[in-house]
Amino acid sequence: MDTALPDARSPTRTKTALITASDLAFSVPAAAGRLPILRGVSLTIAKGEAVGIVGPSGSGKTSLLMLLAGLERATGGTLSVAGKDLAAMDEDALARFRRDHVGIVFQAFHLIPTMTALENVAVPLEFAGRANAFDRAAESLRHVGLGHRLDHYPGQLSGGEQQRVALARAMAASPSLILADEPTGNLDRATGAIVMDLLFALRDRGTTLLLITHDPMLAERCDRQIRIEDGLIVP
Repeated sequence: MDTALPDARSPTRTKTALITASDLAFSVPAAAGRLPILRGVSLTIAKGEAVGIVGPSGSGKTSLLMLLAGLERATGGTLSVAGKDLAAMDEDALARFRRDHVGIVFQAFHLIPTMTALENVAVPLEFAGRANAFDRAAESLRHVGLGHRLDHYPGQLSGGEQQRVALARAMAASPSLILADEPTGNLDRATGAIVMDLLFALRDRGTTLLLITHDPMLAERCDRQIRIEDGLIVP
């Protein structure tokens, strides 16, 4: 069931929760037993909200993103994303969940070097069985200003252009949630500003954004910030 949240910008309106986590825990095997990474994280994020996830390196930010994407499984607590109980889903169902609801932007781009920009963006659309995958991919690349780079390979693109291809790939299927891990971390300030503008244009279209960042300018542009330290949310 969707959860209604008060809209701070308009007390008479409510927003619907896209993400609800309660006492979320995540640990990994270690020599002395299990090593806790997240130690009881509870949060609610509304549809269309932009949230900056901040905190020191090693605090658990990326692990939280991996749980929200269904790429890792929580070891405790509950997690609902887009109305789906992720703990109740097998690997095939999680793959379909990501296909239908989530776009992910990594700092390292993760483009396929032997495919053109157009092919990199079209591949997930083809896997999803979307009609006119290449037309949709071309439209997404034009949206990020790369309509003139459709036939270029990643090695022929600058770092900023590769990040925009990754963003085009994440947004091509019109996901309800974009998860971005340090999306401007490898970019110069001017190129990073372009990528920031593209991300927040998605929020204006109703997409929910979760951005892990050490960039204070990017964090300040979000509706709010959540700070994680030592696996816990802190004020």
